[in-house]
Amino acid sequence: MSKTLTILILSLFLLAVAEGQIPFRVMSYNVENLFDTEDNPATNDDEFLPSGNRRWTKGRYYHKLQQIAKVITAAGEWDTPALVGLCEVENDTVLTHLLRRTPLRQQHYQYCISQTSDRRGINMALLYQRDKFRYINHRSVPVKHKKNESHAAREILYVWGEVISGDTLDVMVCHFPSKYGGEKESQSRRVEAAKAVRNVCDSLIKVRTYPLILLMGDFNDPPESRCMQWLIGDDFTNLFTGKGGSHKYQGEWSQLDQIVVHRNLTKPDSRMKVVEESARNYSPSFLFIKDKTWRGERPFRTYHGFKYEGGYSDHLPVLADFFVYLCEDQ
Repeated sequence: MSKTLTILILSLFLLAVAEGQIPFRVMSYNVENLFDTEDNPATNDDEFLPSGNRRWTKGRYYHKLQQIAKVITAAGEWDTPALVGLCEVENDTVLTHLLRRTPLRQQHYQYCISQTSDRRGINMALLYQRDKFRYINHRSVPVKHKKNESHAAREILYVWGEVISGDTLDVMVCHFPSKYGGEKESQSRRVEAAKAVRNVCDSLIKVRTYPLILLMGDFNDPPESRCMQWLIGDDFTNLFTGKGGSHKYQGEWSQLDQIVVHRNLTKPDSRMKVVEESARNYSPSFLFIKDKTWRGERPFRTYHGFKYEGGYSDHLPVLADFFVYLCEDQ
């Protein structure tokens, strides 16, 4: 983010606080295979063991935790994000270590995690700051692929809680199926995931007096794709366009990571509202490395193929800023 934009957003935040509005930053980050070093017999995690193909040692694991903590802390700038959606985390152990054995322990985050049917055992998680988001409950939303009912896709993590305005905020952290096997061949799996999300959204719109719904994650499709356009419909707004990108593959950038909001979160008179044009890829220089195969730079990854690089992730985080009005009785 440019220095000018940083100053502008900070100025808006200071003005908003003076008027009883509280800044509320949201972050989504695919952290690229955050596994511990212990074998889980129920999942296929063998490559992320000290004896596995990737030689995933405790030293590398704890270095990865510090790297992820650095990104989250830096992305907060003057205050760490209120919500952080994470994709590709293995279990409670890695989240506990992330929040208790890194500088994030000073931020007092809590978390909830999905219970996936993914064969590799990777989950979605939501980190939240209790003073800005009062957790109520969460559940995993199942996704099935019509053409093969025996193959369960990754569930969607659905979390709901209360923000300081007193309103309920419904949050879904998504990691849609990849394009493995071909973009067209795999498209139906992403559409099925979108349908699962949309079904929950439609139910919430019927029961909430004033729905505030936030979707985020790695959708494995760009904003202009059929899948994303169908998901958004007429009542949601994608805060990201097809310009730029959060992931680079064979020299091409794609905006796979996105934040999508219900239209109520864009209304000027809403008690929680998005800051216009605040959605962006978080792209400080330390998250990049020279691309020796293709031109320019690429994300500084933990692994490039099976070669250990010791970086952060193959994805860039995405951010969006909101304001939340204080309740009159606070």
